[in-house]
Amino acid sequence: MPLQSIAPRRLYRQIADQLRALIQQGEFETGARLPAERDLAKQLGVSRPSVREALIALEVEGWVEVRTGSGVYVLERGARNATAIDVTEWGPLELIRARRVVEGETAALAAAHGKRRDFDAMQQAIDTMQALADRNVMPLEGDRAFHLAIVEASGNAVLVETVESFWDSRNGPLFTRLGGYFETVVSWRRAIAEHIAIRSAIVARDPDAARVAMHEHMDKSHQRFSASWRRAKAT
Repeated sequence: MPLQSIAPRRLYRQIADQLRALIQQGEFETGARLPAERDLAKQLGVSRPSVREALIALEVEGWVEVRTGSGVYVLERGARNATAIDVTEWGPLELIRARRVVEGETAALAAAHGKRRDFDAMQQAIDTMQALADRNVMPLEGDRAFHLAIVEASGNAVLVETVESFWDSRNGPLFTRLGGYFETVVSWRRAIAEHIAIRSAIVARDPDAARVAMHEHMDKSHQRFSASWRRAKAT
């Protein structure tokens, strides 16, 4: 069964559906290694990040196992506990790209309209992130507080709820599994430095610089989550 070209609608699910069908039909036998991401992306006519999301979805559902430094292998059904992915769950990398668009503007708005209390809330969030990282704990609490402090400075309730829903979407099984491969305390320390740069631009009341700093943060986050499996543990 040849792979079919993919239309741009919740791509990772369409890709996962095709790969799952091939596994069910015996095209990829139990224990077999799937083709490399770049090869799957070329055959499907999609980006490698979309393939990455699909492979993680298949792992969460118990169809494959990702072995860092080796590849993605087909599992026997029932070999691992499967977790259902809600049909409404966004792809993690697609979510980061959406956040780049929206939060670049919320950072610019915060630079233009933020108050001292907003700046203080951002600093408190950074302090929380640093304290958690120092304890070798993933600083998710502080990260959420930081991004919400920025959007709250805009004074726009719709934007606040939008960014809040974006951030909380990372609690889904797909994002959680992907983060397990690519998020480390070391990578979080890099993210903290990026947060400091964003706040500095906002406090300087420079909307353009704040937008650029947020874009750079999201771009680097996307790069961290798109890293090669072979160097995932080194990020």
